[in-house]
Amino acid sequence: MILTTERLVLREFEDHDWRATLAYQVDPEYLRFYPWSYRTEMDVRAFVHMFIDWSRERPRKKYQVAITLRENNQLIGNCGIRMNQSYAQIAEMGYELDRRFWGQGYATEAASAMLSFGFEQLHLHRIWAYCIAENTASARVLEKIGMQYEGRQRESEWMKGQWWDTRLYAVLEREWREQLKARSRQVIYHQ
Repeated sequence: MILTTERLVLREFEDHDWRATLAYQVDPEYLRFYPWSYRTEMDVRAFVHMFIDWSRERPRKKYQVAITLRENNQLIGNCGIRMNQSYAQIAEMGYELDRRFWGQGYATEAASAMLSFGFEQLHLHRIWAYCIAENTASARVLEKIGMQYEGRQRESEWMKGQWWDTRLYAVLEREWREQLKARSRQVIYHQ
């Protein structure tokens, strides 16, 4: 599977991708909202191989792909949607990005491409996501791609020795299509 956007190529993971993944996963700022306190080569190799194994499942139910820059193929993160069963019409979405590329719209661009893939290719009915409540940047991404805030789940995630609140978001296929129509109506053409 390959998805191409204006600035990105979302592609299947390859064995060698562990190096680029490790390079950003050891960053303390990256680790802040993840259950890990540190990452090792062995951890990240297993992480990347899990995504490779998911890509080989038939029928497939998990699509976690590498986010790379179109201009130079540099891996800067990953993004995906995951279903519990291959015939499910509901999927969870998640993404992560190398801190050096935060705040440039890449997470929004990749997550938006995954929404399109989920609704257009997999014919999903609902895509949902959650983030740690304090992770306001991730919440903004979910809002930018048109997901609706459904609520705060109090102390729903245990990590790093404490309970964290999470924010739940979702978008339905019909809502997503309406948003597409609204955006296309906003385009003004000049001759």
